[in-house]
Amino acid sequence: MNAMNTHYPEPVRVESINRHTLAVIVDNEPGVLARIAGLFSGRGYNIESLTVSETEHAQHLSRITIVTAGTNAVIDQIKAQLDRLVPVHRVVDLTLQGESLERELCLVKVAGRGEHRVEAMRLAAAFGARTLDATLTSFVFELTGSTEEIDRFVKLMSAIGLVEISRTGVAAMGRGAEPM
Repeated sequence: MNAMNTHYPEPVRVESINRHTLAVIVDNEPGVLARIAGLFSGRGYNIESLTVSETEHAQHLSRITIVTAGTNAVIDQIKAQLDRLVPVHRVVDLTLQGESLERELCLVKVAGRGEHRVEAMRLAAAFGARTLDATLTSFVFELTGSTEEIDRFVKLMSAIGLVEISRTGVAAMGRGAEPM
């Protein structure tokens, strides 16, 4: 029997889910962030990281960096829907542009005495973390790096006495001289 006359169902195609970093230039006005977040939540898309800041004061423009995950079709749909929003000027998929620079800032509070204290300082030095606050029983470290590097640091500090974490989210930019 040929493929047209078979009784067996077509094999299910499994598409891989990929992480994408999107840079979105928008008007800096009230409600824009809510509209973008509503677009994601209304369609069941997840936002792994979200950072927003005004980048061009004179033109009242802000840059939103969104990290999300999905199949290629889902990512294309997200970009198309973002592009249709009125306050959006430009949507760029930094993941498809090639190597982009991504950094995240993290504050990590660790409590411990004795050997735990020494180990926390040793790990912080190994990762290049700055000590922002130190008491007899705790530290607050500042670490800037890739999401993966911060995840490794947090995991190691969890074994020592992690108390609290505050992360900024991903800030990203494409390499080279060309603007977004």
